[in-house]
Amino acid sequence: MNRIEWLVMYDLHRLRLLRELKHRGTLAAVGDALGYSASAISHQLAILEREVGVPVIEPVGRRVRLTDAAELLVAHTERVLLELEQAEAAIAASRSSVSGQVRIATFQTAAHTIVPSALDRLADEHPGVDVSFQHVHAEHALPALLARDVDLVLYEEYPGSPVAPITNITTEHLLDDPMLIATPAAHAASSLAGLADARWAMEPSGTRAREWAAATCRAAGFEPRVAFESVDVLLHARLVAQGRAIAFLPALIANTVGEFTLTPSGASRDIRLATRTGSQANPALEAVRRALRASV
Repeated sequence: MNRIEWLVMYDLHRLRLLRELKHRGTLAAVGDALGYSASAISHQLAILEREVGVPVIEPVGRRVRLTDAAELLVAHTERVLLELEQAEAAIAASRSSVSGQVRIATFQTAAHTIVPSALDRLADEHPGVDVSFQHVHAEHALPALLARDVDLVLYEEYPGSPVAPITNITTEHLLDDPMLIATPAAHAASSLAGLADARWAMEPSGTRAREWAAATCRAAGFEPRVAFESVDVLLHARLVAQGRAIAFLPALIANTVGEFTLTPSGASRDIRLATRTGSQANPALEAVRRALRASV
């Protein structure tokens, strides 16, 4: 049976609901994302079970999970959606003008630097492209891309902690962003080891940035004394400028805020672009990608 025959046999809307459940985890989360009640989703999945002839979800405590048969259905659904995405991109490419909406998920420092420059460029070159963006950490941004909540993701990878490849997502390198040791102007240190007794500003535990920062300090022979935890890197910079903390700051924003001393750490983070495979031919999306490349 080819995919067209398979698509006719099963309802694509219900297959998409099953796919959403795999990516979002709960019926409530699917309902919030799509504007349905949990009971309505359950009803649609019950119809899908009758169509397929086998169970597609099973209870696990107060939650549900996909059965093996459902996982197989989702894998086929991903391929069908990929072909639909390619068709959508091809239709968009056939238009005489470049227009459309592109939703970006990005991280804080890129939102302050790379994205505004790209928006200015797009406004001049492609005013018909409507761009919106939201600040989302990489841990959540790539799943959001796969779930079609966004169309493009700007994310960061830290040394020794690459993001595992995800099926149906294509990534590309945008730039290397050196990580710098920021110290108050009156507190320059000749080495990282010399900051063993300092108070640090770092991102919260469990984030890739924190894991890298802590591992870098441990490699220098000490456990960092983290006095300030925040996902706000600009706040880290302000605390350093006030003489209250030491921090690792990315070069992307280190020279744009505060007065402090900057010393190379010897490491860089990898700034990357991610799109859904099959969508790259969409002219509006390609225009945004070109603008982001040009802005760095």
